[in-house]
Amino acid sequence: MTTLEGKTLFITGASRGIGRAIACRAARDGANIVIAAKSERPHAKLPGTISSVAKEIEQAGGNALPIRTDIRDEAQVSAAVDQAVGHFGGIDMLVNNASAIYLAGTLDTPMKRFDLMFDVNVRGTYLCSQTCLPHLLKSECSKILNLAPPPNLDPRWFKEHVAYSIAKYGMSLCVLGMAEEFADRGLSVSALWPRTVIATAAIQMLGGRVKPEQCRHPEIVADAAHLILSASDQRYNGKFLIDENVLRESGISDFSRYLVSPGTALAPDLFLD
Repeated sequence: MTTLEGKTLFITGASRGIGRAIACRAARDGANIVIAAKSERPHAKLPGTISSVAKEIEQAGGNALPIRTDIRDEAQVSAAVDQAVGHFGGIDMLVNNASAIYLAGTLDTPMKRFDLMFDVNVRGTYLCSQTCLPHLLKSECSKILNLAPPPNLDPRWFKEHVAYSIAKYGMSLCVLGMAEEFADRGLSVSALWPRTVIATAAIQMLGGRVKPEQCRHPEIVADAAHLILSASDQRYNGKFLIDENVLRESGISDFSRYLVSPGTALAPDLFLD
């Protein structure tokens, strides 16, 4: 296990939530962080901008490069990657964190919502991976980490939100394919998913299914991601990892510090039996 000191991470959707937490954790090692997100100006209801997170990264000991990026736009992604390489000299790791969610049945899912989820989750992940790959393959510690669930074809995970399930599993299938495609070139591609629902702005899209006090803080995912990204070999290549399991395997068994409301029963995340 190594640290991320001097490594360059390109993180999508890093202006808040899990992406921000992963960025700040890597910054404590002295990593270079490219904050690729759309949030350039403060939002009335959503916290965080690429600039505010850049300040947090620098205060934590890292180097930040905030770039306003809509990962649905090929030209913007290409320009962001070029800017990152020009600024830091390369890209060692890509974290595909950006995601769109809309939990509704088939008859209640507008096509604009369907398109948004596929454009961000599937196409955005594929596009960022494809664009970063020429640079990743030059690195001696290249990794892609997708925030995606382990594939689970139990019909209950499709019944109530088939569009979201397909779009999210698209990110999972990118892991499955790219891990095999580039294994002999030193690239490690893996997925990470939380055991419980995480307290981020996304829970507002759950229609009241989960309350914040039933969640864990994003730092549990960030700590697990740090262990995956700082691995000195390809042990995680092709793996679909759960945050809690990764931490347990590293010797961490007390998760109390991640609780939003100690003593409250936690809500399990989607797609996990």
